[in-house]
Amino acid sequence: MSQNQARIIDGKALAAAIRKEVADECERMVGAGLRRPKLCVIIVGENPASKVYVRNKRKACEDCGIDSVTVELPEDTSGEELLDTVNRMNADSGVDGILVQLPLPKGLDEEEIIAAISPEKDVDCFHPSNVGKVYIGNPVFLPCTPAGIVELLKYAGVELCGKRCVVVGRSNIVGKPVAALLMAENATVTIAHSKTTDLKSVTREADILVAAIGKAKFFNSEYIKPGAAVIDVGMDRDEDGRLCGDVDFEDAVSVCGPITPVPGGVGPMTVAMLMKNTLKAAKLHLT
Repeated sequence: MSQNQARIIDGKALAAAIRKEVADECERMVGAGLRRPKLCVIIVGENPASKVYVRNKRKACEDCGIDSVTVELPEDTSGEELLDTVNRMNADSGVDGILVQLPLPKGLDEEEIIAAISPEKDVDCFHPSNVGKVYIGNPVFLPCTPAGIVELLKYAGVELCGKRCVVVGRSNIVGKPVAALLMAENATVTIAHSKTTDLKSVTREADILVAAIGKAKFFNSEYIKPGAAVIDVGMDRDEDGRLCGDVDFEDAVSVCGPITPVPGGVGPMTVAMLMKNTLKAAKLHLT
């Protein structure tokens, strides 16, 4: 590991520091006679992974001094019922942020539901108007996982300006928005995907590689430029059922520079940035 300066970027430590900043700011607001920020999380159905994510968000709210409410709806909830719930939270002046946990059960239109969330309460930054503002460089909120990735790179001392970044994955949640944020930092960005020809030659040009394709241990050392920073967004299971990312970590550290582990890298940062967005939403509602 030492010969190539591979070092682990500790997402847990950075996330804890950001959550502490949010908690301190929440206490200052309360001390000034203001109410605490409040996040509403809406979950439909019994998806086990979604329930874990919702629990993690509720715990993060507790740690940060943010009030939270979880609205649990049954699997057979209709689109109309879900829209009614979203609109009720839009109209509630005591709710600063609204998050609908994805994926939704079959039969519910995710795009329609996301578009129904008030842009001023869209702390996931999924609403089309908020996404557009990110792309034109005038964001209200920053998308949580992409913003967490940029923070991790800065925390690790990785220079972004002028660097070649390759993002593998073109999802609306990670791939596209992280490319936009990296461009905003003056990086030169390539988005690669399943149709990219000769992927290895593309990724080996990257000073910074962001892996976000959802394939366990797909990226080994052959995909990585020596000394490159590697951000692993994947959350997969290996052949033994152990949690892993899209990067073959044990092999990658033989060539890479700074690298995020799974777990303990990008994941904690996503929730920390959600807390930051909820605090920002509360402040916007005070102005």
